[in-house]
Amino acid sequence: MLVLFLLAEALHVPLLTDAEPLGSDRGLLAAAAIGVALLIADVFLPVPSSVVMVANGALFGVVVGTALSLLGSVGAFAVGFGVGRRGSAAVARFVPADERERADRFSGRWGVAAIILSRPVPILAETVSFVAGTSVLGWRPAMGAATIGSVPAAILYAVAGSLAASFASTSMVFAVVILLGVGAALVVRQRGAAPDDGSPL
Repeated sequence: MLVLFLLAEALHVPLLTDAEPLGSDRGLLAAAAIGVALLIADVFLPVPSSVVMVANGALFGVVVGTALSLLGSVGAFAVGFGVGRRGSAAVARFVPADERERADRFSGRWGVAAIILSRPVPILAETVSFVAGTSVLGWRPAMGAATIGSVPAAILYAVAGSLAASFASTSMVFAVVILLGVGAALVVRQRGAAPDDGSPL
């Protein structure tokens, strides 16, 4: 993943290093399709997803912009999860059985929380989607968690875009999203420190 990111940055691939032209000289339908496709491609390439989400808000307003960003973000997770699922056989060949069992126990207890908390975080979000695909976590809870984790960023960036946000305000929105994730992680960690009563997360 890091090699692909560095390669795209070195080659200055259009729309991957700068998504600002997303809404220029294009029809709205094409811009919507490009925006969603870029967010899905973010699972493999260094797409400036925050800029794409802001552009969605600027072009389509809060409601539609949020929906497009949510579709792209959840779509990216689905692709990563699917790749992980297809690669689980290869993982089984290289990872000892006891380590796989320990990872499966962790995924069963914390997998949903990890997906939710990682969605706004670049690179970590993609990594978690791949790893979750190799675990025992099913498609339905994984996709539900990805949707929940993607909603705050999609809304906040759409609002920023609809207000014609400057770079500074966009960065502030990004900071707020990260802080929300950190706060949620602290809550989850505090719960994990409590005695285990056998109840699910």
